[in-house]
Amino acid sequence: MQAALSAMAAQIIILSPPHFSPNPLHPTPLLGSSFLHGASLKLPTQSMTLSLSAKPLTVVAATKKAVAVLKGNSNVEGVVTLAQEDDGPTTVNVRVTGLTAGPHGFHLHEYGDTTNGCISTGAHFNPKKLTHGAPEDEVRHAGDLGNIVANADGVAEATIVDGQIPLSGPNAVIGRALVVHELEDDLGKGGHELSLTTGNAGGRLACGVVGLTPV
Repeated sequence: MQAALSAMAAQIIILSPPHFSPNPLHPTPLLGSSFLHGASLKLPTQSMTLSLSAKPLTVVAATKKAVAVLKGNSNVEGVVTLAQEDDGPTTVNVRVTGLTAGPHGFHLHEYGDTTNGCISTGAHFNPKKLTHGAPEDEVRHAGDLGNIVANADGVAEATIVDGQIPLSGPNAVIGRALVVHELEDDLGKGGHELSLTTGNAGGRLACGVVGLTPV
């Protein structure tokens, strides 16, 4: 008990402010007041230390994948898979069967609406309002993916890497449609009245809506 009272008294001595006599010539402490001349209050250094250490941020690649199953009124059908790493280009893997041998226009169209077959998918996806061209052209529709070429068995397989068909963001292609056409796309250079809008690629054989798929 005596030790506890001594500790309490020590705290009072440190924390109590001094009270001086009203005589300004002799500012001596009044009786009963506590005053510790030259004393300083020291806090533990640990309480004054601010930790600035932090774990480094780990950046994880954001992989996005999508798929479109192509169907139509003919025997043409196929599967297209799309994959994108972060904000890089999109890789499109195409396999279509039932085609006539040779090149066929292959485009991304504006709408994922197949209520009236492939006709209701609208025009080529074209957010920049440019004219039709080849995939490597500076002036082109975002949906201009060129041609896929079918072999003698009617099978077309292709891998397309393109930077204008992202799977996320304001110009994402999710919910739009991929279409394979009857004829070769002239890439805007054929001189036909439809060259700068459709590439004069003819009718729409099969189409499919682009939808997200598990990574």
